[in-house]
Amino acid sequence: MFSKVLVANRGEIAIRIFRTLREMGIASVAVYSEVDRDALFVAHADEAYLIGPGPAAESYLKIDTVIDVAKRSGAEAIHPGYGFLAENATFATACAEAGITFIGPPPSAIDAMGSKIGARALMQQAGVPIVPGVTDAVHTVEEARGIAEDIGYPIAVKAAAGGGGKGFRVALTPDDLQDAFEGARREAEKFFADTVVYLERYLPEPRHVEIQILADTHGDCVWLGERDCSVQRRHQKLVEETPSPIVSDDLRQRMGEASVRAAKAVGYASAGTLEYLVSGEEFFFLEMNTRIQVEHTVTEMVTGMDLIREMVRIAAGEPLGITQDDVRPRGHAFECRINAEDASNRFLPAPAEITAYREPSGPGVRVDSGVRAGSVIAEIYDPMVAKLIVWDTDRETARRRMLRALGEYVVEGPATLIPFHRWLLELPEFIAGGACHGELAKLADAATPIPPAASPAPEIPGDPAPESEPEVVRTLTAEVDGRRFSVRLSIPESQAGGVAAAAGPVRKKREKSGGGSHHAGAAPEAVVTPMQGTVLRVLVSEGQEVAAGDVLCIVEAMKMENEVLAHQPGTVHKLSVAEGDAVQAGQVLAIVS
Repeated sequence: MFSKVLVANRGEIAIRIFRTLREMGIASVAVYSEVDRDALFVAHADEAYLIGPGPAAESYLKIDTVIDVAKRSGAEAIHPGYGFLAENATFATACAEAGITFIGPPPSAIDAMGSKIGARALMQQAGVPIVPGVTDAVHTVEEARGIAEDIGYPIAVKAAAGGGGKGFRVALTPDDLQDAFEGARREAEKFFADTVVYLERYLPEPRHVEIQILADTHGDCVWLGERDCSVQRRHQKLVEETPSPIVSDDLRQRMGEASVRAAKAVGYASAGTLEYLVSGEEFFFLEMNTRIQVEHTVTEMVTGMDLIREMVRIAAGEPLGITQDDVRPRGHAFECRINAEDASNRFLPAPAEITAYREPSGPGVRVDSGVRAGSVIAEIYDPMVAKLIVWDTDRETARRRMLRALGEYVVEGPATLIPFHRWLLELPEFIAGGACHGELAKLADAATPIPPAASPAPEIPGDPAPESEPEVVRTLTAEVDGRRFSVRLSIPESQAGGVAAAAGPVRKKREKSGGGSHHAGAAPEAVVTPMQGTVLRVLVSEGQEVAAGDVLCIVEAMKMENEVLAHQPGTVHKLSVAEGDAVQAGQVLAIVS
């Protein structure tokens, strides 16, 4: 077994891995960027090393630097977590060449499953069902049109190296194909440095169900049940659960057996996940994630297994300690991703400092986080604050436990998805086991306030404070006929002196922006960016006529592409940004009049 392991990641997943290493008696090494100097995960490791500036390309993605730190620290192995270098075959190969164990699958398996086109062909050969489509790269829009006519619309254009919803576009009709093709290639180049795309039939509103597998280096492989990840916005997961409310015992068995065949077909060894699209009793291979998943936690809750520990043991050459007959999932588990996003404003990222923080607890509640009060959610990284996981004996009691835990969770500073999750879990469709595609599409496409029932506190009556004035949170308590009442008030700082109560943090009032890209404080003709980020693409030029809703530019923030739209018809004037420019929230991009 290893004596020291480096974790090539940050945030909550780094802390998650450090905890298992400590339980195994293995020393841990963290690497961090300049932006993460004061991050909580750095303090959790036994040793920590600075590896470069904030941008991931200059720090967390620098293979030579990470391996050099492993050598300097005496780490015998590297765990990549998820994201960054986790599914990078070049990194896994470089580790082997440096005499360092990569805690993950062999490079050949990563390569085999890294290309969605190649993986489809492999799965077809292994007897795993695939969605009707092509297994070759599509190079031009003209070529795509011919293929689409054969397959039929709607058609999905997907990056061969894609994942996490990146490089994925849907053309509902022939008129949509060019935009979908170009959009998928643009994202593929941006996120994967690979413009190869392919086409397959788009299945409207399928369920997204995945199977967790474990395989060792001795030829044994088991599957650990399924996870339903169908609650998504823009193909990004929001809520995961196990078992799936729509998977029958027979379907589960067939998917599990197919997943073992898939893993053995590529010589897999480690934890891995086979993702499928499910329609009725049919399932189709989507992709394989050759790493630990964000949502691995719910599988751990129902099986009692530590998947990180199993990955470390497998990498050390140990055989699986269980057989398929030993796998007996029990109860039901949910995971809610607590992201710094504003669901009422098209899930826009909300990077900010966390001014107050309190995690829920109690029976069956687990929180995987990497923050505390004073932590900063940086705009250059993923917007995840934490993962809230609960377990109970069945789906309904687990749902109610999650609602209780969400009600206890306090995150002040950035907008988070906590109000959204409380609203979602109360929807009749969700309670019945539905994926809520329609409701989520409405939120993702337009600024739509979350219903008041999901809000943690009502609005305070009276005239609103000026947008620029900080607010002070005060908690007042009183007894009426022997019953104790507590009320939380957000009071303008200038009026708070006379309120004698326990003081909370001073916070800026978060602006609730309306639809479109116009800012209430800007001139009526101004189009502003709703978030801080980087301009990926400018789609208009000065003097161009545009209609309301036309995309003017695309701004990337916290790994998400956000379209900035014209809020009214007119002519573009004073276009003030170019591709590659950094922009601040509220910055005027152009005038449309």
